[in-house]
Amino acid sequence: MAGPVLSIELAEPVPPSALRELRALLTGLSSRCTEPRPGCFDLHLPADRLGITAPAPPPGPTTLPLPLLADAPAGLVGFDPQRPCGERPFDVHLMGPDVGDEDVFAAEHADQPELPAALGFRPTHAVNVSAACNDQVDHLAAALLTAAVMDVLGGVAHAELRPGQLPLVTGLPGLLALFDGDGAALGTADFLRAWAARPGFRLLK
Repeated sequence: MAGPVLSIELAEPVPPSALRELRALLTGLSSRCTEPRPGCFDLHLPADRLGITAPAPPPGPTTLPLPLLADAPAGLVGFDPQRPCGERPFDVHLMGPDVGDEDVFAAEHADQPELPAALGFRPTHAVNVSAACNDQVDHLAAALLTAAVMDVLGGVAHAELRPGQLPLVTGLPGLLALFDGDGAALGTADFLRAWAARPGFRLLK
């Protein structure tokens, strides 16, 4: 079952030094990481390496500490602690001119002509972070993994919103813009971490 996808919009090509740093990050986080082409990573990610843990359930709502949330509230409500996190399959791939998937990049951005104005720049490349599964832990891991990638590459997170989610993201730190009729949000890595810490967090599949 395919899971959630987040995108990172980039204002310029990724230099070789940043790509090496990204490779080191993903290799360190994952139990298995292959790179079919430069900038395209297939990995198995133990959720606990992102700080997602599943303790024995206490009375009342389940609260999970997430160290990678930085200054965001250090807890997350709504994850099922009875289900083990395990290793989560993810794809992280850079796309755009001279790196691969150029047609996909062009098609995705042709469908959103208002995106450059919302970003304040015209993206030259993007990174897609895709979960292969659709459990709640995959939604959390997608947000935190995307934030970690942004710590290395920079860029702006691009997330489509589920119906009724606008109140969950409004006013969060790092929210840069809402566009597409308030159906999509642009934000920083801190925005993703703050959003993931909120009860009711779930990405659009």
